[in-house]
Amino acid sequence: MSGKRDNTAKLDALLASVTEDLLGGEMLAEFQEHGLRVERILLELVRPDPIQPRRVLPERIYHAFHDNRLTPTQALRELVQMAQLAARQKGRPFDGLLDLLPNPDDEGDDEQKSIWSPEETLLRDLVNLAITIRDDGQVNPLTVVDVSQGVMRQFRIETGERRYWATWLLRDFIPGYTGDGMIPCIIISAESYSPFRQAKENTARTGLSAIAMARQAALLLLTVHGYELPATSVANDFYRQALDLDLRSRQEFTGEILIAMGGISRSYLSRYKALLKLADEALELADRYDIDEKKLRYVIGLPSEYHVEVVRQIIDLNLTSKQVRDICEGGNAEKSSETEDTEPTLPRTALQIARVARQSGEMTGSDLAKALLHQEGNKDIARARLQTMRRLLDDAEQHLSSE
Repeated sequence: MSGKRDNTAKLDALLASVTEDLLGGEMLAEFQEHGLRVERILLELVRPDPIQPRRVLPERIYHAFHDNRLTPTQALRELVQMAQLAARQKGRPFDGLLDLLPNPDDEGDDEQKSIWSPEETLLRDLVNLAITIRDDGQVNPLTVVDVSQGVMRQFRIETGERRYWATWLLRDFIPGYTGDGMIPCIIISAESYSPFRQAKENTARTGLSAIAMARQAALLLLTVHGYELPATSVANDFYRQALDLDLRSRQEFTGEILIAMGGISRSYLSRYKALLKLADEALELADRYDIDEKKLRYVIGLPSEYHVEVVRQIIDLNLTSKQVRDICEGGNAEKSSETEDTEPTLPRTALQIARVARQSGEMTGSDLAKALLHQEGNKDIARARLQTMRRLLDDAEQHLSSE
């Protein structure tokens, strides 16, 4: 116990001297000029940023927490239950959180990790971080914005949300916690809050999904165009406002935005932003499973009602970007350039399928499967073609029923 108290005392001493010893000279003057200070704050007084592009919690828990329907402890309990359910379904149940830690003697641990659900992966990463904080102390303070009103103190996280949740996990779910419920924070004034500083922190760290990059691009564009940033949870439509924005009228911010996004090009900024066209459920799935932008760029060219199905195919079949392109672009029917008196003006592909339907009794399912495999050269793509065809036939039958 005394060792833990000694660690806390050492951390207090470090925080007390950080501005002088670590910053020093001109940096110290700038630090003080902007009203920044380092303090240890009660965990209950700190809240994550509801419009943070990086989603630490799953979407459902995120909204419930930021709508004040869940406390931090309840939100983490929901996450633990989701991870336990996913683990049981895969035949690898766990009881204690420490069971999730990697076993250095298990050579198959890395292979096992590759088949974990997103919830298991997230929880394991948070447990790892929590144990590091327990053993080594919180050496990297959070950056928080002072949003206190009157005598009511409140701080909103600008950077460091994962450390926040790991600390809650350590305090309420992992045995052996001996801390005092405080967390080290660099405090900045509300006027000094910067989405650009947040973006640089996000892109400097690993694990930022393509969808999070899309939200990040949107947030920066909304900022430079003067949009008001809300202090409550937001739906995807908030970020979609950026689809109508560009940098042509804000040329002076171009370099700063591209640097904050990790030094990407303007074309990639546009590609990330375009991902916001995905339907809500497709956005959530793509974010949870960290689907690459190179795969998603083809999905947004489809009607929105097909987004979820194609994203699920990407997840279930582990499709490559080339396979996704073949599925999405191959499904886009070309309009016939010629109109025949005996046939309506319809996509040529639809007319061809209608003719094939007349002769469907002359083939078997095995024939079709072999033909698809011969055409695609890949069983997964052939299966995806059949799923797309099944969806098309279901839609056609529903349309006929409504006629």
